[in-house]
Amino acid sequence: MSTPIRGGIVLPAHREDITLRTEDGLTLVGELALPAETEPVATLLTLHPLPPGGGFMDSHILKKAAARLPALADLAVLRFNTRGTTSPRGTSEGSFGDGIDEEADLAAAVDFVSSRGLPNVWLLGWSFGTEIALKYGRQHPIEGAILLSPPLHRTSDDEVAAWAGDRRRLVIVVPELDDYLRPDEARERFSAVPDATLIPVENGRHLWVGENQTRRVLTEVLNVVNPDALPMPTEWDGPVENG
Repeated sequence: MSTPIRGGIVLPAHREDITLRTEDGLTLVGELALPAETEPVATLLTLHPLPPGGGFMDSHILKKAAARLPALADLAVLRFNTRGTTSPRGTSEGSFGDGIDEEADLAAAVDFVSSRGLPNVWLLGWSFGTEIALKYGRQHPIEGAILLSPPLHRTSDDEVAAWAGDRRRLVIVVPELDDYLRPDEARERFSAVPDATLIPVENGRHLWVGENQTRRVLTEVLNVVNPDALPMPTEWDGPVENG
């Protein structure tokens, strides 16, 4: 019997609770999801929205990426709580660093995926997570960064411009109806990076609420990371869970 892939459906994967250790001595909690029966072809290192605004490793786009993409696209998906952030997985030590101290959190996550030998690492940031990716991603051995709803509140023009000419790809997915940065302004703010790919999403909103917007975002991610997995199936033949 086929099951529609939507909402909180969780497809098969090998899921492991993990911890990260930062250079300033904090323990961060997270989860690594791997394809159940094959090696991953690429890795998503996810960076969640703003913790004081309710962002955490289970923010829905990131949770659905981990629930679906190991099975649908042979991806490894790492989610974790940045410092001071709580989810059902637990609480990461420390306190919110306003995008500054989180430099060490990203470094710890990259060290972890490197230690596991995970391939073709892409940063997937959402809202506040895009600030961490933009500010510090270029320090690390990654393939590139995918930015969902970037507000550019904490990232300077110089930090954006530093991506110009970088070999790593920068892909920016901007909702038409975003609360902070809409496509026209995004084109202006990212104009210093002429090689960046900017994708405006008609009727999209900052939080990507609803299955249609979820599928659109995940499709844009796969179009970058593993286009051979497209189009994404809408049904699954086999065991599922409800997350």
